[in-house]
Amino acid sequence: MSDDLPVSEPAGPGVPPAERLLNLVIALVNTSVSMSKQQIRRGVAGYGDAPSSEAFERMFERDKDTLRGLGVPVVTVDAGGHSDDVGYRIDNEAYALPPVDLTPAELGVLALAAQLWGDTALRTDSSRAMTKLRAAGSAEAEADALAGLAPRVRAAGDAYAPLLDAVTERRLVRFRYRAASTGVLADRLVEPWRIAARGGGWYLVGRDVDRAAPRVFRLSRIEGRVRVGAEAGAFDIPAHVDVDAALGAGAGHERTAVLAVVPERASAVRARAVPVPDDALGGVAVVPEGRDVVAVPFTSVTTLAEELAGYADAVVVLAPSELRAEVVRLLQAAAGLDTLGGGRG
Repeated sequence: MSDDLPVSEPAGPGVPPAERLLNLVIALVNTSVSMSKQQIRRGVAGYGDAPSSEAFERMFERDKDTLRGLGVPVVTVDAGGHSDDVGYRIDNEAYALPPVDLTPAELGVLALAAQLWGDTALRTDSSRAMTKLRAAGSAEAEADALAGLAPRVRAAGDAYAPLLDAVTERRLVRFRYRAASTGVLADRLVEPWRIAARGGGWYLVGRDVDRAAPRVFRLSRIEGRVRVGAEAGAFDIPAHVDVDAALGAGAGHERTAVLAVVPERASAVRARAVPVPDDALGGVAVVPEGRDVVAVPFTSVTTLAEELAGYADAVVVLAPSELRAEVVRLLQAAAGLDTLGGGRG
C-alpha cells in the first residue's frame, strides 16, 4: 500500500482513494471562496458514504495531509473563529504552473518521451498534454527535433523476443533477411550468440550456418516471423564473443552523404555537417532551388535513411544513390500505411 495514498476508511462503492483525492482537488480549485467540511462531505464524491461523522473527519484529515505532502497547497480559511465556519481551498497562484516557454529542441524531446509510453491510459494522457504543449512552439521545429532524436531510441521490434529466447536456450533460428548491400531477401539459418544495440539499431550476432561464418544481422531488416528450432542446446556459444568488434566490422566504412536542406530546418543533421567535397555534386543533375547543400558523414545506409525520412520533404538526398533509394522506399512505405488507414492522422 502506498504511503502517498493511504486507505483510512471505506470511500463508498466504486470510488477508490486516488479518485477521491482528485475529486477533492477539483472541488477546492474551483470553489469561489472556500468549502466547509459539511459542503465537502455533501458535494465531493467519495465522502458522502462515510459511515459516521467521525469516519468522515478521519478520512478528510488524512486526505488533506496527503495532498499537502504531495505539494498541493491546501489552505485553511477561518471566517469567524467558530469551527463550523472554517473552510478550505487551494491557493491557485501557488498551485498554477508558470508560463510554459519551451525551445523547439525541448519540445521535441518531450514529444519523443511521449511516444515511449506503452500503457493505453498513459498514452492518451501524454497525447493530450503534447497537444497543449505544441501551442508553445513551432510544429515544424518540434518535428525536426523529434526526427533528429528518434533513430537513437528505436524499438527492438517483433524479432527481439524470440531471438532473445533462442540465445538463452541455444536454439537455431530461421528468418527472412534483406541484405543491406544488395536489398536481396533470402532465408538465413543462424546460431544466435548475442543481441546488442548500436547506433540506434538492434543487432543479432551469430553464426550463419549456410555460410559457415559469423555474421551480424540488423533486426529491422528481418521480415516476417522468426522461426525458432525445437531442440534446446543445439549448438555451443563461443566462450568469448567480441560484440564490439563484430558490430564495428558490420558498420562499414565511413562515407559522405550530400543533402539539399530547407533553410533553418534539420538542425540535428546540420550539427554533424562537414565541408562539402569538391566532387560531391559531379553526378547530381539538379540541386533544388532555395535549399542549402549539406554534407554529413555516415556508415550505415539504413540508420541515416531512417533519420532523414523523418524530415519528410525538408531534406532531399542528392548522393549517394543507394541512400536516396532507401529514403524513397521508406517514404513510400509510410505513404502506403497512410492510404491503408484512410488518411487519418
